[in-house]
Amino acid sequence: MLKRISHTFIHVLDQDEALDFYVGKLGMVVHTDADMGVMRFLTVNLPGEPNVELVLMLPGPPAYDNATAAEIRELVAKGAAGGGVIFETDDCRGTYQSLRAAGVEFTQEPTERFYGTDCALRDPFGNPIRFTQPPEGPIVVPSAEELQAQS
Repeated sequence: MLKRISHTFIHVLDQDEALDFYVGKLGMVVHTDADMGVMRFLTVNLPGEPNVELVLMLPGPPAYDNATAAEIRELVAKGAAGGGVIFETDDCRGTYQSLRAAGVEFTQEPTERFYGTDCALRDPFGNPIRFTQPPEGPIVVPSAEELQAQS
């Protein structure tokens, strides 16, 4: 029986640059940094949350052959690799301000939505990241028509 998600993967083009961003800017911590011979297994997690690790994966062997790895690197460079992360925060606007002050560039300012307040950015490789502050009380999902009217 499945119990929980322990790891999720995001493709990066440079693991040291990824560490600078995820640890140095976003405030995550290194969980595992292991030279596996054929690859570097590098994971980070939120402080105090060691049970969910974000794997900063360099496309290549042993997971991918060289041709596939080259295709993935090309997609990552375009910001189209399909990965992404959504973080929860208690204060979306405060998180936004502190990360902007640290030099993080955002693609969307904090915006009120039915599911809370959120904002968007991309990591140095184009992977989408969102920070969301849940609303007070229950989330009420609008109908498809209501959502379309808001666009």
